[in-house]
Amino acid sequence: MEFLTNEKLTIVGAAGMIGSNMAQTALMMRLTPNICLYDPFGPALEGVAEELYHCAFEGANITWTTDIQEALTGAAYVVSSGGAARKAGMTREDLLKGNAQIAEEFGKNLKAYCPDVKHVVVIFNPADITGLITLIYGGLKPSQVTTLAALDSTRLRSELAKYFKISPDEIRNCRTYGGHGEQMAVFASTTLVAGKPLSELIGKEMPEGDWNDLQQRVIQGGKHIIDLRGRSSFQSPAYISICMIAAAMGGKPFTYPAGVYVHNGEFNHILMAMETEITKEGVRYKDVKGTPEEHKKLQESYEHLCKLRDEVIAMGVLPPIDQWSKLNPNLK
Repeated sequence: MEFLTNEKLTIVGAAGMIGSNMAQTALMMRLTPNICLYDPFGPALEGVAEELYHCAFEGANITWTTDIQEALTGAAYVVSSGGAARKAGMTREDLLKGNAQIAEEFGKNLKAYCPDVKHVVVIFNPADITGLITLIYGGLKPSQVTTLAALDSTRLRSELAKYFKISPDEIRNCRTYGGHGEQMAVFASTTLVAGKPLSELIGKEMPEGDWNDLQQRVIQGGKHIIDLRGRSSFQSPAYISICMIAAAMGGKPFTYPAGVYVHNGEFNHILMAMETEITKEGVRYKDVKGTPEEHKKLQESYEHLCKLRDEVIAMGVLPPIDQWSKLNPNLK
């Protein structure tokens, strides 16, 4: 079987559970033979590399390094899970300060060592903010940077399938928008359940209270995994993020919502989940359609993200908004 491309894919944070799963998934999906694993923790990273060698993937050229310059030089695609992991009792926002600083360094390294990179996926939390910081310091076009937000929509799909006791494939067009966190906006108006609009089922086949409870299960989906497994989720973020980078390589377009830089008059100078499509041309977004109540939730989610963004500015990690274009001329 041919590979999708021969261009270099670098996995940042490859010694971790998400990173190592991303590498294996990319090889199983035959995205590219040229995969470079990077992590500052050498022994664990070498262990991941050894495991992948033992898989005996045909045609694979797996390299590993603890040198970020070596890892990024020549990379056409980069996926980074290289931040601190969320632990029991923590929200994604609790990771803000440390991971914001990691994102700043990551963005600067992208600009220095792989200025010709085609697409970057950022998945370490809070992903909306770390992705924004990466974009600003990386000097990339907004179409070249996405963050993992689809996990919320796939959790909505799963919860609805369990509730209605039908195949997940019968749940269509599940959508959550805004922040990837406690303040996400869960939409019902976009979703079809066995061909019927979910919004028509709520209050009839699904009592309002059940819908409210289900939304909370979606919002707390990551916490639930931690409670069950004693660690944050890794299989689902690894798979979905590799599907995102596969789309950027020219594979099947990725049509779940992704985090994208937004500046459209309604939502400005922010990175958040919108109605998006990732293709070989990068990511494009469309304005979100929904009910007035859903848009109110989306506005609240946007305002929450703005507060986090402003916290990062107050920390000194980001300059004031009016100075962003000096770091990245692609941001007007």
